[in-house]
Amino acid sequence: MTQPALNLPARQLEDGRDRPGRPGPARSRRGAPWRMAAAIAAAGVPVGLLWWVLAPSGLNLLSGNAELRNGSNLETWLPRDLVLAALFLLAGCIAGALSSGTKHEEPSGRDVVITVLAAALGAAIAWGTGVLCGVWWGHAADTVAGASTAFSLRSSAVLAIWPAAVALSIFLGSLFTARRNPDDGDRAA
Repeated sequence: MTQPALNLPARQLEDGRDRPGRPGPARSRRGAPWRMAAAIAAAGVPVGLLWWVLAPSGLNLLSGNAELRNGSNLETWLPRDLVLAALFLLAGCIAGALSSGTKHEEPSGRDVVITVLAAALGAAIAWGTGVLCGVWWGHAADTVAGASTAFSLRSSAVLAIWPAAVALSIFLGSLFTARRNPDDGDRAA
């Protein structure tokens, strides 16, 4: 009487050869979540630069209207915030899609929290970068009438868009990505 063959997963030796046995500790193929988090937070610098370049009362390349270059014009305040909101939404969707994992490996809860916190830090960095660009390269504004006449963010709730978009993208990515059950692997008949 013959015993049925056991299909034990193979572990690779350091020289690349396979060795049968019990699997070792699971390792992430995507690398450390800190690298992804640092990249997301660092993305705040180009997002802030883009905000200043595109938004009214900044360089205003989006509309090109000369009347919207002055921050004392009340009509510039809402579009300025909306440009930053759109950039945050785009950055959040991209970061969330990159962080959502693959169909074979999904992010852990810790990875999701780190990514969302990195997005919040990236939003703060983008805001600071845009305001700093406005101070350095913008028009001199008389802020006696209000701080919003200078290049700034009128609504601080916009800062929550980037982390929220990351969280929603990771959630939707894990919801709609078909996961493969390791027990249902290819079996020879």
